[in-house]
Amino acid sequence: MKRTLLLAAALGLPALALAQAPAQPDPAKARDIVNQVCAACHGADGSSPTAANPSLAGMPADYITTQLAHFKAGIRQNAIMQGMSATLSDADMVAVGAYFAGQTPKPQQAKDAALAREGQRLWRAGDPANGVPACSACHGPTGAGLPKNYPRLSGQWSDYTLAQLKAFKAGARANDPNGMMRGVAARMTDAEIKAVSEYAAGLR
Repeated sequence: MKRTLLLAAALGLPALALAQAPAQPDPAKARDIVNQVCAACHGADGSSPTAANPSLAGMPADYITTQLAHFKAGIRQNAIMQGMSATLSDADMVAVGAYFAGQTPKPQQAKDAALAREGQRLWRAGDPANGVPACSACHGPTGAGLPKNYPRLSGQWSDYTLAQLKAFKAGARANDPNGMMRGVAARMTDAEIKAVSEYAAGLR
């Protein structure tokens, strides 16, 4: 109960949001939800078959729960995901987050070596001259992510990461805490966004 109340507060949701979610998620129920609702787009094992949808395997559990709550509340806009999340209870969202967090990510490969090298520089050191911090500061050296605000980017489809960074830059996605990602993306060039997305795909 304490964990879910803290999560609700962090999300800026109403006081009762997620308050009824159990401390221990139900694995069997999570598998049923994933198979019925999530698998077609994200894969039953969290490995998305297409770059249009993110791979969720190994994603921090609280991050997934947070995003589902944001979709359900309309804080994050996506017609398909808002429809899917509308049917989920607080307990369901916590269970789905735990399920995908427990799946093993399947690594991607960077396809453009030169672009990946530039992405590596930005990932490790950022672009101080333009106020762009190192990506590793929040997403970790290996891109594993940090609950609950920073997703796993290691092995993510480069096109998906690219699309999200562009959405943050344009202000079309605005569910980042304190506007952090919007601020970072706004200071990145399109070339830098593409390079970081390419590098992250091949991270281990």
